[in-house]
Amino acid sequence: MNSKKPEVWLRGEIKGVPALLQPAAHALLQSSEELEKYLQDFPEELLWKKPAGRASVGFHLQHLTGVLDRMLTYAQAENLSKNQFHYLKNEEKPDEKLSVGILIQNFQKKVNEAIAFLKNTPENILTKYRPVGRKELPSTVIGLLFHAAEHSQRHVGQLLITVSVLKERITNKLGE
Repeated sequence: MNSKKPEVWLRGEIKGVPALLQPAAHALLQSSEELEKYLQDFPEELLWKKPAGRASVGFHLQHLTGVLDRMLTYAQAENLSKNQFHYLKNEEKPDEKLSVGILIQNFQKKVNEAIAFLKNTPENILTKYRPVGRKELPSTVIGLLFHAAEHSQRHVGQLLITVSVLKERITNKLGE
């Protein structure tokens, strides 16, 4: 990410995204850029470390992708698939086959899918009811899309703190 660029929401309209969905698109793209920035040169061996018992960087990366996928499914008035339930169940489990780069790519791919979804979402359906989860809790299309965006931003912020703590520990060990 070029640090001289303004934040995504200050770069103007995302072509093809309806006006009411621009903030969601901006937040998702900002999350994607920030992940690359915060995880540049992040040591792979720290991916599943849980400082102070908190969530690992690996969890945050998998969760970001999973939540976005689930919110898009609900926005389409669909139920989660067996694969989505399996993914949800395993978001927190370390998977040594996954690298930081792969997890970032997975999220960026899902963000691209979300932007395409936003571009194809007519504004007149944004207030349509959408049931969420097995309990079919009430939401709307815009509620789900907004949640996907703000939830992504929240987890990127948490990830930043975890990355900072883990990198600080390495720095302190090297300085001893």
